[in-house]
Amino acid sequence: MPKEGHYVTRTGWLRAAVLGANDGIVSTSSLLAGVLAAGMERPVVLLTGLAALVAGAFSMASGEYVSVAAQSDSESADLELERRALEEDPDYELDELTSGLVERGVSPPLARAAAREMTAHDALDAHAREELGLTETGAAAPMQAALASAAAFATGAALPLAGAALGPAGPAGVLPVAALSLAALGGLGLTGARLGGAPAGRAAARALLWGGAAMGATALVGRLFDVAV
Repeated sequence: MPKEGHYVTRTGWLRAAVLGANDGIVSTSSLLAGVLAAGMERPVVLLTGLAALVAGAFSMASGEYVSVAAQSDSESADLELERRALEEDPDYELDELTSGLVERGVSPPLARAAAREMTAHDALDAHAREELGLTETGAAAPMQAALASAAAFATGAALPLAGAALGPAGPAGVLPVAALSLAALGGLGLTGARLGGAPAGRAAARALLWGGAAMGATALVGRLFDVAV
């Protein structure tokens, strides 16, 4: 384990968590902004928000699981192809590994010696890393991604829902929902950037821009229809 504690080790769950939380905040706050701007009564608004939280969390979990599982299946298929190739033509695979090391700047004699040692140690792992770019750190983990995304979505969606529950009914309730959601999006952008080692200001600005646009658009739709019930 490198002493630096590289950020790449977090990408498996960080991407899913940030995506889930962002989607939970944006989709739920936008939906609530739309129904509040339309003048719907508080029970309907809260039920709408709760339904969005539950449905969204399960949708994110299933979507992440299916997509990451498909990636995992593809990685497994590539590894199986490589395993068969190593069994059927080990000399060609040794030449291929040597060529890859030479292309990365290793001198041919040293590359050949390194390729032999890597093959003797773990041929499949060597080809997975050098030829396919597959490592244990970056391996697809469907369940981890699904759980992280679902939990993050539910947490994110709970914030605008709390704003709708505590704020006034009707169009005036859009303001507390929007304020709480934008604050959460800014915090999410900063947190995600720091965990991933990226520029914090740029990440927060992106989150605020797209979240604000989504809430503004759905609030406008709600005002245009104005279907109070």
